[in-house]
Amino acid sequence: MLAHAAVHTYEMAVPIFILSWLVEFETISLGVTTLPVTSATIGLVVTVSYGLFGVGALPGGVLVDRIGSRRLISFCLAGMGLSYLLLGMAPNMLVVAFALILWGVAASVYHPAGLSLISKGVDERGTGLAYHGIAGNLGIGLGPLTAAILLLFVDWRTVALVLGAPALLAAVYAARADFDETAAVEPVTDGGDENADGSDSKADAGVESLAEFLNQSRRLFAGTFALVFVVVMCSGLYYRGILTFMPELVSELPGFDPVPVGSLLPEPLRSVLSVPAEGGQTLEPATYFYSGLLLIGALGQYAGGKLSDRVPVEYGIAGSFAGLAVLALLFVPVSEMGLGPLLVLGSVLGAGLFVVQPLYQATVAEYTPSGTRGLSYGFTYLGVFGVGALGGGIAGAILQFGSVAGLFLTLAGFAGVASLVGLVLARRQSSV
Repeated sequence: MLAHAAVHTYEMAVPIFILSWLVEFETISLGVTTLPVTSATIGLVVTVSYGLFGVGALPGGVLVDRIGSRRLISFCLAGMGLSYLLLGMAPNMLVVAFALILWGVAASVYHPAGLSLISKGVDERGTGLAYHGIAGNLGIGLGPLTAAILLLFVDWRTVALVLGAPALLAAVYAARADFDETAAVEPVTDGGDENADGSDSKADAGVESLAEFLNQSRRLFAGTFALVFVVVMCSGLYYRGILTFMPELVSELPGFDPVPVGSLLPEPLRSVLSVPAEGGQTLEPATYFYSGLLLIGALGQYAGGKLSDRVPVEYGIAGSFAGLAVLALLFVPVSEMGLGPLLVLGSVLGAGLFVVQPLYQATVAEYTPSGTRGLSYGFTYLGVFGVGALGGGIAGAILQFGSVAGLFLTLAGFAGVASLVGLVLARRQSSV
């Protein structure tokens, strides 16, 4: 939970720093050439960092099956903490870029390591995934909020240093904590122990060579995991597609105009602090709507985890993604009804976005061998964060050349495909 919260705190704090970098830095010196610091160049740096966060999940998954979760989670925490300490001491944009790349590499191993640990070490898997997801949502929502509030009082370097320290402390705890990584894995019987797609869930012992990696990967995708992979890709595309431009979309709606900080303070306090009633620093209601939506997702995580312990995960997948499709179709008409209805829809959407995560995480565990669970979650988060990263680009292109309604119709299509795949999985499972 500590590591999951840290991963998403650092992930979502990066956009908060971008404005400061645009103001402070003018060029990026590469030795042989110099590039101007613009939204495009910073965007490229951030894209590389986030891309490594997704792509690195696959080799991270292979390593989990070889060396265990504890070591990788400790490495992840230490690497993320050091990357933010480096960020806080960065004298130029080139060092900022290096720090972000270091963060992407370190953070990429977390999800296969953490989820493999829960799937093999926790008896009440769904509940474990729920609490794990709640911690992630607290990082997603409170991370950018904390960074934004701190920036009202100190510079971005100090904020980065403050954020980096807890991960180093958590890394020490992770390295010293005593627990059984395979407490929930049943011993192998003479007849073997099969999972939902018929493969031996206990006999496999990880990946030890490139040939075995290719062989295990073929085994995974030859079975029903291929359908599960479609679900996680659709989830990633929906998630990035709807969240990337949410603050911008909401900021253009009535009731979300920037509010000067001074206008919220009584006159005596404004005089003491020398804060003007108009102008100066402003609060962005769209940012707080966005953070609130993500925080409400903690309730969705808990509900999804409990649901995965009580109903077949296939039906949970089908129903939850069908709900997301409906919410996407309702967003534009409801946003035109006023602030109240939009806040209600945003709350439901925030919960719905994260209900699906424990469900597909549990589905991966159901349809993959425990010996290659890390590899399975590596592929899962390659789909969620790697392929899913395309959702932001797709959303941007639709908004540039199409319409807001077209964006949400496309998102509904992603969710609809995932829902249909859930029904296919349920049908196949019932026929076994």
